[in-house]
Amino acid sequence: MLLRVQQVRFLADNFGSQLNKFSVRASRGLKPNSRQYCQKAEKELPKVTGTPYSNITIGIAKESFPNEKRVAAVPAVVQVLTKKGFNVNVEENAGIEAKFKNDDYAAAGANIKNTQDLYKSDILLKVRGPSLAEVDQFKNGGTLISFLYPAQNKDLVDKLATKNLTVFAMDCIPRISRAQVFDALSSMANIAGYKAVIEAANNFPRFFAGQITAAGKVQPAKVLVIGGGVAGLSAIGTAKNLGAIVRGFDTRAAVKEQVESFGAEFLEVNIKESGEGTGGYAKTMSKEFIEAEMALFAKQCKEIDILLTTALIPGKPAPKLISKAMIESMKPGSVVVDLASEAGGNIETTKPGELYRYNDVVHIGYTDFPSRLPTQSSSLYGNNISKFLLSIGEKEHYNVNLEDEVVRGSIILHEGKLMWPPPAPKVDPAVAAAAAAAPAPVEKVPPPPPNYFNITLKDSLVYTTGFGTALGLGIASPNAAFTTMVTTFGLSGIVGYHTVWGVTPALHSPLMSVTNAISGITAAGGLLLMGGGYYPSNTIHTLAALAAFISSINIGGGFVVTQRMLDMFKRPDDPPEYNYLYALPAALFLGGYGYLGNTGNYPDIHQMVYLAAGLSCVGALTGLSSQKTARIGNVLGMIGVTSGIAATLGIIKPNLDTLVQMSACMGLGGLIGDILIDLIVFYRWFNR
Repeated sequence: MLLRVQQVRFLADNFGSQLNKFSVRASRGLKPNSRQYCQKAEKELPKVTGTPYSNITIGIAKESFPNEKRVAAVPAVVQVLTKKGFNVNVEENAGIEAKFKNDDYAAAGANIKNTQDLYKSDILLKVRGPSLAEVDQFKNGGTLISFLYPAQNKDLVDKLATKNLTVFAMDCIPRISRAQVFDALSSMANIAGYKAVIEAANNFPRFFAGQITAAGKVQPAKVLVIGGGVAGLSAIGTAKNLGAIVRGFDTRAAVKEQVESFGAEFLEVNIKESGEGTGGYAKTMSKEFIEAEMALFAKQCKEIDILLTTALIPGKPAPKLISKAMIESMKPGSVVVDLASEAGGNIETTKPGELYRYNDVVHIGYTDFPSRLPTQSSSLYGNNISKFLLSIGEKEHYNVNLEDEVVRGSIILHEGKLMWPPPAPKVDPAVAAAAAAAPAPVEKVPPPPPNYFNITLKDSLVYTTGFGTALGLGIASPNAAFTTMVTTFGLSGIVGYHTVWGVTPALHSPLMSVTNAISGITAAGGLLLMGGGYYPSNTIHTLAALAAFISSINIGGGFVVTQRMLDMFKRPDDPPEYNYLYALPAALFLGGYGYLGNTGNYPDIHQMVYLAAGLSCVGALTGLSSQKTARIGNVLGMIGVTSGIAATLGIIKPNLDTLVQMSACMGLGGLIGDILIDLIVFYRWFNR
């Protein structure tokens, strides 16, 4: 009868092809309802082995492990399974801790069952392996899919065998390309790495990101992540996104590129030895390598603020990487997070499952990081386990095929018979031969050190060309309309788009102070209204002089404080600077303008100087978007403001008496701005 049902389903799915076959048989004289035709059709139908999904009941159990909040399948996964034809039972309140209600499962097509009824299901889905007491409730000859760790849980495996169970371990799924979508270990490790950094930040007494504020400078936290697997890379990415200085270490050379792609520094030891193990894990290293590794960790522990360890070796206790002495050398308030604590821990002073302080260093040894984000963890795990379940068999029939590499690698028991460990994976002779014949990697020759003088000189000549072009356009200008259009085009079409685009957060404060200094160009308005000789002669002249004076305080103080803040970023190993070379374009531009303006033959030269001044000011703001160009930005701001003031003086051509008044107002204002900054710095230093 089952065969007839399969035949009908196959005919329905392949109606077109069967219609063609029918016409062929009719042409051969075989009647569709003849016995001969039915027998021939049965022979030609493909045989589908296994049990149809509609005859299988899946049970989703509530986790009994202490503090375990995850659930093996969320309502969205249940909906997928029911659409495939499975009968899905969910234990009452199985998803409550993960924020999924019974009604959510019922709406997805599941049946809510009590514990006793649920364990009668054909296939049971769990997150953690069952307890020994729970095994007695299993249906004899049923199937279990969950994390199991058979090497560490031999007693549990033996107990499961007494019930003639077929057991798959999600932690044993081979790490091959086809099985990536089933890789629950990676899904949970990704969450664990993220949550570990969040827990560290919660217990760290400072910011992760560095800041420069009016109240002072905040140093960024220094984070070291040992282990560049999924959890380690997730932790590196999270810490980097929070603004920390991140360093990573792994014995596998291939991890270096991945660590550096997150913007972290990859630490290495002097001994060259490959740490590549099987299944994407690291292997146990030699005695010499371990000694060099310990020396590196000891040095790092004295410098860093936060340490995260993720090193695991399958089937073995976690390697001890951080000694008690290293922990004692760390700064007070530091935080260590041991993601390997469930396997014994990488840190000698870790207490698995606990958060405590030792020598004023916070130790986080939680063994349930994924469970601390239960909604996210359950969603990802549910996708992994459901896709793995649907891969066992074909054509909506569940069938355990031991020839399947993924099935064979993950099956622990088959109808009570021990199948673990699986045989070694087959090696393609052609691939092995190609690997053996591969040439040894060529050692890279380090590039010569850069010539910073030439680099700065080239930058200087570029700006010289730009300012010279502005003067040339002023000379070639046929009328005022031309210079107006060039100004509009330059500001709106070329420079405006790039203004303050992608400014580094650490440079927000220097950017603000440069903006404040450039806003002092309002002094030009005061200069236009000043008059009266050595002293103002009326109210308008007085207000204009006051405006120029106050604007000059902004100019002087803004550029000085920007330079002071940028100096705070300097490190001893930074390359030398030759910023005095930027005096070349400034001198050429201002000197050239002074000469051309005094001839009186080029009336539009003033407008072009205004354009260059505007471009310089906008370039100053753009330069503050990166630490590499921040100092150039400050120089451009000074040139822009100076040339803007010079163009204003060139247009109004004040008499000598008024020029002295203007010089006194702006000179005194700039001096006061500089002195105020010095007084503030001294006051903070004196009262620190």
